[in-house]
Amino acid sequence: MRERQLDLGIAGKKAIICASSKGLGRACAQRLAEAGVDLTLNARSIEPLEATAEQIRQSYGVRVKTVAADIATPEGQQAVLEAEPKADILVNNAGGPPPGVWSDWGREQWQAAVNQNMLTPIMMMTAILPGMIDRGWGRVVNITSGSVKSPIPQLGLSNAARAGLTGFVAGTARQVARHGVIINNLLPGSHNTDRIETLLKTTALQHNISLEEARANAEAVNPTGHFGEPSDFGAMCAFLCSAHVGFMVGQNVLLDGGAFNSTMG
Repeated sequence: MRERQLDLGIAGKKAIICASSKGLGRACAQRLAEAGVDLTLNARSIEPLEATAEQIRQSYGVRVKTVAADIATPEGQQAVLEAEPKADILVNNAGGPPPGVWSDWGREQWQAAVNQNMLTPIMMMTAILPGMIDRGWGRVVNITSGSVKSPIPQLGLSNAARAGLTGFVAGTARQVARHGVIINNLLPGSHNTDRIETLLKTTALQHNISLEEARANAEAVNPTGHFGEPSDFGAMCAFLCSAHVGFMVGQNVLLDGGAFNSTMG
């Protein structure tokens, strides 16, 4: 018997996906393409970006544009918005700032973190929301972090900047929902990406253990016993971009394997 798949109701829609050449951003792009969405992909490095775009074209037959630019700059944002001026879907994503301790960070580090993980997605939403409102339909998913709900001490820059974005979304999502525009946040825990490898290397150095030991220790404390897979994360992202979330407004959806232990979220 043929397996049935949920129709997300977004085939033919147009999406901008930031930082999407690899990792969680790429996984979101693949799942949206699987649902029939045409894509504008963005990343700083052109070679992995083009490789991802071609793989998606060949696999799913959707139209894929690419914009090699730093989305955290006004010039990068303008280039992406010019490539797709009428996006139905926006997935905001950007790499997190480096780990450390509070004494490592001065004004320059704080400004960079706030720009990358708070102001950039806010500016993208500010540019795209009016068109979505005019057309009466839109979906925005902001990839933030599980640290918004359960702060990670060595990720203080990320904790603070992403919490600021979360506060902006909490109010804005409720202002635009009546126009058919739905904004939610997707909070990853530990997934098998380059980012987790960087964090594990830092942990291994701090505790004078091997990278393998650091990984085993981190996976062991998760209720599932392992890290998440980007493809599963991408599937949730695609659902949050779908026609089925019209009554789901301003939520923070946590995908962390149950690592954050709370009865009421």
